[in-house]
Amino acid sequence: MRLYVYLLEGRDWAVKDSYVKLQVGKYKSKTRVLNNTEKNPLLNEEFVFRVNDLEDELLISVYKYGDHEPGFFNVSAGDLVGRVRIPVWSVVAEENQNLPPTWFSIERPKSVKSIDKDCGKLLLALSLHGRGQEISTDRLLFVQSNSEGNNSTQWEGKFTLPHYPHLARKTLDVRPFMKSIAGHLEKIFNKKEEKPRNDNSSEISISTPSSDYEECIEEPSSNSSFEELIENLQSRNENQEMPDNLHGGVLLDQNFVVSPKDLNLVIFAPNSDFKRDLAELQGTTDIQEEPWKWKSEDASCLKRIVTYTKAATKLVKAVKATEEQIYIKANGNEFAVLVNVSTPDVPYGNTFNIHLLYKIMPGVELSSGEESARLVVSWAINFTSSTMMKGMIESGARQGLKENFEQFSTLLSHKFKVIRDTDISDKDHMLASMETEHQSDSELGIQYFWNFTVVSTIFILLYVVVHIFLCEPNKLQGLEFDGLALPDSFGEIIMCGILVLQLERVYYMISHFVEAKLRRGSDHGVKAQGDGWVLTVALVEGANLASLSSTEIPDPYVVFTCNGKTRTSSVKLQTLDPQWNEILEFDAAEDPPSVLDVEVFDFDGPFDQASSLGHAEINFLKHTAAELADLWVPLDGKLSQSSQSKLHLRIFLDNNNGVETIRDYLAHLEKEVGKKLNLRSPHRNSTFQKLFGLPPEEFLISDYSCSLKRKMPSQGRLFLSARIVGFYANLFGHKTKFFFLWEDIEDIQVLPPSLATVGSPALVIILHKGRGLDSRHGAKILDEEGRLHFYFHSFVSFNVTSRTIMALWRTRTLEPDHKAQIAEEQLDDDEKPSLHEDTGSYLVVEDVKMTKVYTVELPMNINSMMKMFDGGELEHRVMSKSGCLNYVTTTWEPLTSDVQERRVCYKFSRRISIFGGEVMCTQQKSPLPNDDGWVVSETMTLHDVPFGDHFRVQFRYHIEKSSFTHNSCKCDIYIGVIWLKSTKFEPRIARNIIGKFSHRLEEILHLFEREILLTSQ
Repeated sequence: MRLYVYLLEGRDWAVKDSYVKLQVGKYKSKTRVLNNTEKNPLLNEEFVFRVNDLEDELLISVYKYGDHEPGFFNVSAGDLVGRVRIPVWSVVAEENQNLPPTWFSIERPKSVKSIDKDCGKLLLALSLHGRGQEISTDRLLFVQSNSEGNNSTQWEGKFTLPHYPHLARKTLDVRPFMKSIAGHLEKIFNKKEEKPRNDNSSEISISTPSSDYEECIEEPSSNSSFEELIENLQSRNENQEMPDNLHGGVLLDQNFVVSPKDLNLVIFAPNSDFKRDLAELQGTTDIQEEPWKWKSEDASCLKRIVTYTKAATKLVKAVKATEEQIYIKANGNEFAVLVNVSTPDVPYGNTFNIHLLYKIMPGVELSSGEESARLVVSWAINFTSSTMMKGMIESGARQGLKENFEQFSTLLSHKFKVIRDTDISDKDHMLASMETEHQSDSELGIQYFWNFTVVSTIFILLYVVVHIFLCEPNKLQGLEFDGLALPDSFGEIIMCGILVLQLERVYYMISHFVEAKLRRGSDHGVKAQGDGWVLTVALVEGANLASLSSTEIPDPYVVFTCNGKTRTSSVKLQTLDPQWNEILEFDAAEDPPSVLDVEVFDFDGPFDQASSLGHAEINFLKHTAAELADLWVPLDGKLSQSSQSKLHLRIFLDNNNGVETIRDYLAHLEKEVGKKLNLRSPHRNSTFQKLFGLPPEEFLISDYSCSLKRKMPSQGRLFLSARIVGFYANLFGHKTKFFFLWEDIEDIQVLPPSLATVGSPALVIILHKGRGLDSRHGAKILDEEGRLHFYFHSFVSFNVTSRTIMALWRTRTLEPDHKAQIAEEQLDDDEKPSLHEDTGSYLVVEDVKMTKVYTVELPMNINSMMKMFDGGELEHRVMSKSGCLNYVTTTWEPLTSDVQERRVCYKFSRRISIFGGEVMCTQQKSPLPNDDGWVVSETMTLHDVPFGDHFRVQFRYHIEKSSFTHNSCKCDIYIGVIWLKSTKFEPRIARNIIGKFSHRLEEILHLFEREILLTSQ
């Protein structure tokens, strides 16, 4: 939203040379310097500010200009003359959010002692961009003139405000502003009890404007009935936009089987039975309602004052409350009422006001054809003065409003039927109606080919053919001979060229049409296969699609992508507003989808690269089933945003296998996590869904107590579900709540214990660039690549938590084909036998498949090579450099006459493995025949890594004399994996182990070779 500020002129300023600074929130601007203005300057300047919060104020400061000014926005650059403060809310209250030219008093700073508090006047006009009709400065014409007895400035010109036509060519003189407006502003901003505010240079209160347009407004009669007043209001603000929800949050969002007009009457009509029943239910007494009447300063705004006594609670006695109810919008189908609630008798009641916004809109379509209305109530709290109890006041107000509107909703549901998600627009009925709306190929062909190019080409071709039949053979002329007839004039050449070009264009259109029809081998009508979560997308239509060329109209088609699978619509030829009416279904998945990617392309042929006309991402977790059933999706992209392109979709997500789908999903997850996962109770799931505002199909898998590391740690709980990772903490009323998708995660790291994490390991979750921005308040850092980092620590069982999180992340990020492959492997490996965990038996397993991974010729003899296994200083130095921490070995002990054995223990650094983990190894060495070398066998046991109890790693080092070079040796290294327990991830784990250890052993041997050479020198 933008605020247009028009500075017109000044009067009786205390300085001749001056300039004006303007500020709205964090945005600032400045006028030109006004030199020698005779204290009545003409400014005639326009400024535009972005408004993010309606609680902001427009601060206008007048400064005395001096040559010593050092900076543009430096407050100390000149002497402050005075200021004007105008709240943005005062502009919102005006019709179409336009404040006409009004004189405002410039008040001196409190630090300047003077008898006269005012130091001049300032004439300005205000308008909110996009809120009705704009005021343009080029429609203003200012003419200096001297009136009788004063130096007033006369202006002429028309503002585009329908309810102020009498202001044209009117002289505005200085007179007190209407008391009603002053009272209204005091009520909104609670300035009656607030002390004047302080800033760096002065204490300023809200300026009192002066204007004489009050006398020019004929106030409509308030003796009409409520229905007549609403009808009169509809004719005055038909173009008014529906305001956004207040920033405090939504208290109620429900659909009812009733028309919006009737619902508005029930809630806001005078002496409403519903209000009386609600007061009785909540214990409210002494209700006094003023009649609805026109605001004296705005003939397009209805308001009334309601006072009552709230019932006593355990903490607060019965108190008197005052509500000021103002109609912001009413057009017959949509209504918006802003309610300002003040309760000065409660503790700290003079420091805050409560704002409620009731929005009544047409609801969802019902298969029965009945009308429905959607009621949305949002709230915000406005602190008029600072207080240390702000957090507790806000928390208490939120809890009280929540309880009140739960009773409100319950009572309203007794009067009107509530539309549940299951009642919304019967899916089969909606999809069946779309199936009957398809155009036939003949209709599409007529629509596509009925244009000037095709018609003119056919006409010219027929004309030429008829001409040929009517003409007699000409005699040969010039260079012609039998079988070759040449054009006899330049006109014939031109006509032939035109015909060839036309035929070429028609041929291109025909081939393009045929290709597009073949391309219609789209996924429309293809039924979903399998049991689980079935996603159905009904592509209805598009509107205002972008065009890549100003001379050509696109041929759009849409590609939907979900869980790695795509569905494609048919091509619509040469249209910016295509009508598809197609139904696309995705095959069933075992886990519910999180997002649906939508991209619109321009069809250029089967072998040409398609050009994108816009894209969008639909997050299922941020929409209710009712919203998804009838959704207009705006497209992103430079072209689509400039054209305001959008698609009309109907999306349905169904679980065709019921709770069995969830049980199967948990069963598959258990095998990777390594622990039992139980289905949570309906109450627990419902609480989880309400906490994060999730749809009813989301189910909780597990939750853990942990601490979120930021500048100040927050102790809370980490929630894991099929689609999200969520965190919630409530520390003395200060709540921290956020969630992000599993697909948003780029990497998960484990940090070792430290003092900052209270001696426990930390889990670091790193999101993809640009993802999870809604949860950025919970991130510890934002790195240089634009990725959010979340730090969690102090888990009760870190290993269980990290294993569960890693398993869920891998499950959500695996490709569908890979998932199917793992499922097939699992079926083959279910009956695979396992080995006993006797350490001595590992080294005698003969059927383990060993893979030769590395062969190297080293410039050293065998004795030097065996120093790698003698437990000396050289071995410890090499292994430490290779990433082995706390490296400890035992001495070699004879096991048989030819076999010796020792044990090795160390820990991997984080550079080697993000899990760290301890390593226990048993090594055996035996000589080769004729003492030509050694064979060293090693069995490695990994602890504290995922699936570490399922396998052991087997190594074999074959060291012998080199047959090519004297005084050198050859080393062959083999790796194998011994499986103790069966798992579906055996191929993945084996590939990972062999690949990682192959590079690691190569690195160790290079380090050993370099150390040997350095030692020999």
